[in-house]
Amino acid sequence: MSYYGNSGVGGDMYSNPYGNDNNNNNWYPNPAQQPNYQQYIEDYDEQEYDKTEEEIDEEMQRELAEDAPWKKIQQNTFTRWANEHLKLVNRRIEDLQIDFSDGLNLIALIEVLSHKKLPRHNKKPMFRSQKLENVSVVLDFLENVEHIRLVNIDSTHLVDGKLKLILGLIWTLILHYSISMPMWEGEEQDPSKRGKNMTPKQKLLDWINSRMPPDLPINNFTTDWNDGRAIGALVDSCAPGLYPDWQDNDPKNTLQNAKEAMDLAEQYLGIPQLIKPEEMVNPQIDELSMMTYLSQYPNAKCAKNAPLKQTTNASRVRTYGKGIEPTGNVVDAPAKFFVETQNAGKGNLEVIVINPKGQIEPSHAEFNNDKNQTYTVTYTPTIEGNYKVIVKYGGQEVPNSPFNVYVEGKVGDPSKVVASGPGIEPTGVIVDKPTWFEIDATSK
Repeated sequence: MSYYGNSGVGGDMYSNPYGNDNNNNNWYPNPAQQPNYQQYIEDYDEQEYDKTEEEIDEEMQRELAEDAPWKKIQQNTFTRWANEHLKLVNRRIEDLQIDFSDGLNLIALIEVLSHKKLPRHNKKPMFRSQKLENVSVVLDFLENVEHIRLVNIDSTHLVDGKLKLILGLIWTLILHYSISMPMWEGEEQDPSKRGKNMTPKQKLLDWINSRMPPDLPINNFTTDWNDGRAIGALVDSCAPGLYPDWQDNDPKNTLQNAKEAMDLAEQYLGIPQLIKPEEMVNPQIDELSMMTYLSQYPNAKCAKNAPLKQTTNASRVRTYGKGIEPTGNVVDAPAKFFVETQNAGKGNLEVIVINPKGQIEPSHAEFNNDKNQTYTVTYTPTIEGNYKVIVKYGGQEVPNSPFNVYVEGKVGDPSKVVASGPGIEPTGVIVDKPTWFEIDATSK
């Protein structure tokens, strides 16, 4: 598999499934040639490496066939993505394969994405040479001004309508301008402190999982979205109360589930349907298309007229911290933990701490008024033994409650320990001669 472009942002990169259109031998995985991208080859089965180049080439040709379902989905998605930006300058493309051929639509797209004016170009290209010059202006700008590394493409590929390479170029633009570059809410502001080895895919996946309920982890951008429930959960997490009924959806009603959620997202979160519901629930959904669509969610804003339902869902509360860990807490030492309620709607937090004698011990919950709607809970255990910590939100216990916490005995006071004897005196200790000292901890 050849790799197409580099976003230029901290080395972030995601594999591009478009090889050099003039050399099919570049289409198979070759870690030796691309040592920095080994992690992107992990999706291949190990047995992939046992195949001959001819077998892999034939398989890739089938996958890249004109009628491959994923390819049609991807072409539709990338066209919609481009049009969402081009509409800002009153432009529109219908056919990704030919509508960039004279360079004008591509120049307009790059100017919208980069917020920069491109160098002088031919505004009425009629001849092939003029079209090639326009496209060259774009490619030069991307590499030398935007610092996006481009591989295996030149102006002739766009002018001649090489679809696979055009799709590859659009994907590189999506990676750079829609995923790698944007600063999402809650992301580390200092670039030097962000995960340098985090790929755009990991960045997007991490953000999505930070918004999803604990019982619905997302591991990929394909099958995990097929039943329409994950997109419902994401929509409701971006605007709590917008789609609280997603949990009641029948996983068998895949198209209805996806359509309801995506329609709400488009109407009230301003997220256009770069993919269609029927494409999302397609078992052969294209991963890059899903990433393109989902990359719109981190910066989504809920409309003021959105019909938000006041609901409370304790199952979407997240709890963490030493105070609810099975071990590590000590008598008379404050035990602290955190309760995150951002995705759970409005509700009252209740914490009950029960000591080994069955008695309730006091606890204090302080609301931090942060973006994750977090509470800091503190209690101080008074006796050694097994404690039970019950956490309720809106009258319902949160996931994993009650928490079983073993509290160890009180730590001694080292200032009350007395050490004495000749072995610790400043003088008098002799080489090869036994000595001794005593430690009295009876008063600790």
